[in-house]
Amino acid sequence: MARGTRRASLILGVVLLAGLGAADGAEPLRIRVTPSMAFAPGFIKVQASIEANAENRILEVVASSQDFYRSSEVEIDGDKAPRLNMFTFNNLPAGEYEFTAVLIGTRGPRAQTSQPVRVMRSASGR
Repeated sequence: MARGTRRASLILGVVLLAGLGAADGAEPLRIRVTPSMAFAPGFIKVQASIEANAENRILEVVASSQDFYRSSEVEIDGDKAPRLNMFTFNNLPAGEYEFTAVLIGTRGPRAQTSQPVRVMRSASGR
């Protein structure tokens, strides 16, 4: 029985430790891409939220599909940078896109997240 008790205690400890990291909901990088579906030529907005960190240096957002690529980046002044950054991608042709944000620090990429978007052909065939 002692072995079972130790195992249960170990599992409970791991669960509690894992919960501590996520309790405040802090993530180095989150994005919100709107709309998730649009008609061509698409107009897409990306809101990128970053946590304050002295190592933050660059935030890059990429819109890519099979036939299209566009990127935008801003320099980040460590923990003094704005927490919310807005990007717009105008006149996107029809296609299935992946919007990816990468937060780069002094030692390379710190975080990355992606969200899909579909830009559909308009009724006029664009």
